[in-house]
Amino acid sequence: MCNRSNLRKRAGVASSDEGATQSNKTDDKSTPQKTSPSADYKSGTNWVHEGGIEANPYLFVLIVVSPFLSLLLAYITSAEMVQAGYSWRATHPLTEMVPACLSDVPTCITSTLSAGASVLPTLEGAKLVLCFMAVALVLERTLPGKIDFGPETATGHVPRYVDNGVAHCFVYSLLFFLGSNLGPCGEADEQLLPALGNVMDKTGVCGMYQPYNFGVLYDLFPSSLSFLNIFGIFFCIFLMLKGIYFPSTQDNGSSGSWVKDYLWGTELYPRVFGLDLKRFINCRFSMTYWQLAGFSFCYRSYALHGNVMDWGLFFSALSQYLYLVKFFFWEMGYMRSIDIIVDRAGYEIQWGCLVWVPAVYTFHSRFLVQNPSGLSFSMALAIFVLSMAGVLLNYAADRERDVFRASKGKCLVWGSKPRYITAKYTIVDRKTGKFSEKTSLLLASGFWGMARHFQYFFELTAAYSWCFLANPVENGVLVMFYALFLTFLLVDRAKRDTEKCSLKYGKYYEEYCDLVPYKIVPGIF
Repeated sequence: MCNRSNLRKRAGVASSDEGATQSNKTDDKSTPQKTSPSADYKSGTNWVHEGGIEANPYLFVLIVVSPFLSLLLAYITSAEMVQAGYSWRATHPLTEMVPACLSDVPTCITSTLSAGASVLPTLEGAKLVLCFMAVALVLERTLPGKIDFGPETATGHVPRYVDNGVAHCFVYSLLFFLGSNLGPCGEADEQLLPALGNVMDKTGVCGMYQPYNFGVLYDLFPSSLSFLNIFGIFFCIFLMLKGIYFPSTQDNGSSGSWVKDYLWGTELYPRVFGLDLKRFINCRFSMTYWQLAGFSFCYRSYALHGNVMDWGLFFSALSQYLYLVKFFFWEMGYMRSIDIIVDRAGYEIQWGCLVWVPAVYTFHSRFLVQNPSGLSFSMALAIFVLSMAGVLLNYAADRERDVFRASKGKCLVWGSKPRYITAKYTIVDRKTGKFSEKTSLLLASGFWGMARHFQYFFELTAAYSWCFLANPVENGVLVMFYALFLTFLLVDRAKRDTEKCSLKYGKYYEEYCDLVPYKIVPGIF
């Protein structure tokens, strides 16, 4: 039975531990004491003693094949695939691709390996990636923003951030447009704002550089992804060694296995010269690339097919752009999510954001460049509306949680006073061995009273809508890859959050689960 004495109608934070903040009350309960190496390692894992491959063997299989699979996905959506005469197999995988492979397995394996191996890095691809990161780094360092904080870790560390994600989102989008052939320095017949081009011509600025084609993210996608693959592997080796020998916080340590340390990571909050590497890779590079890629692909499709607009691709790009605008408005909420507060900076997260997000999260849009959706304006618009309903409800759920946290529960949730569980937990200072008792408040009202991760359902609604805009009826089931992967990812994430909160809060989390028994879909799961 739920202990109702833990329900309060006052200060509160978030559902489960994603986004949970702590009260200021600290109760030092014990004197310094020595800990064993294994206990010391666990104290630096922020209540998650097993990660990645230990927790999910399917993830390990995916990790083994993911570098090659990402290259194969790049090849499938490339112009080279069309030139080789195989694009029809990509649009008919069940009726053409699979039977062809089964009829001649050796040839199928050889052809698949050759296709993936043909995606090689180039100097132009590397320059694109490095310039993209350089602009993001300059904006990260120069754009103003208020100071905000992430949740306290098990070792007492409280991460500090400059909240300038919204400014980054719009400034980067503007710069990407201005520097392209559609901007004021492009050819006169290509500029979207000719009047601005006339002004820029008089200043002489346009003579200082050569505008790039707005479709550059598609044109250089295979070579830039191949470069990212190599860069990401070496970057994760750096992160592993840094976490062991030069950690930024006490939330670090080696598991004793080089394989696990490389895959899962050795440090929770790595920083270099004050730069938070997880936020920079996860948000400022990965999400920004995804945000701009859709319209870049849309432009390339428009130019490739005789200036004919593919409404499925256009509305997909627009919806994803708006979704990521929402993400940057909510970025500090993401900095309190399981990706940041649980997952260490290792191959699984950092390589994933560097390579897997560009390869998979843009796949359904990239596919349409060579294989138009064929959707009418009205049909594409209807699916777009559905996708935006998912985006807006996802934002509403996140916003509800953020307002509740900021007001310390002094607000109404769906017209009523919120209810929550007062949960106690313990942190330890790894230097002194001193334990301190803290308190978190777990919201059990509104969206967060229906399911512990109801926002995931809305996110999946948007994801499936984007894939439907690629018209799987005509283009085959491959365009559903992103939505199916995200389903697996979010179900696994909800499971891991439950395990973490059970370790952290114990009986209090059991009481919370009594109040909110469903993980994602009310009444079903």
